[in-house]
Amino acid sequence: MYRYIAIEGNIGSGKTSLAHMVSADLQARLILEEFADNAFLPKFYEHPERYAFPLELSFLSERYSQLKREMNTRDLFSPVIVSDYFISKCQIFAKNNLNKDEYELFLKMFEIVQGACPKPDLLVYLYLSVDQLQANIRKRGREYEQKITDDYLDNIQKQYLEFIRQHEDMRILIIDTSGLDFVKNREDYLYLSNLINKPYQRGIHRIEARSMTV
Repeated sequence: MYRYIAIEGNIGSGKTSLAHMVSADLQARLILEEFADNAFLPKFYEHPERYAFPLELSFLSERYSQLKREMNTRDLFSPVIVSDYFISKCQIFAKNNLNKDEYELFLKMFEIVQGACPKPDLLVYLYLSVDQLQANIRKRGREYEQKITDDYLDNIQKQYLEFIRQHEDMRILIIDTSGLDFVKNREDYLYLSNLINKPYQRGIHRIEARSMTV
């Protein structure tokens, strides 16, 4: 069994919902990204060039502090950890959001903290088309997310996939969840759960879309 599973994906991919469900089934400790209280996030979507750098720095600090705190807390009754992000997310978004000089400065700080955070035993990436991501964003109704453009989501998706291509030394599972409703349909969830719990060798494993809904 994997000891540390990170579920990742683009904005609106359903990573947090799936992390909740998987952690409950595995009786695992759940680590969720603490973004709701980040004062820079709504400002970034209004004025990205002005607030991108403080936003990315604040996320790096928050995620590092949370992961360090949670990973250093031993729980004999819940030895498995499931999270809805991993630390390299900071680099992925920073590369997309910052200009060259800002990114180079950010990268120096990121490389310092990256070594103190363990890599997940399994990284799950939930893939959805931009149209489906936008539909999910509209559905959950966070006001500051409604101005996110298709181009922004497409660029973030490309950054994730580029990161994955460069990290074949990790154990990475890419699942195309098009046509699945794992929140409302139990069979769709069980299909994903079975995929996540399979033993995988290191490398990139791709699963095409498959709907279990009759």
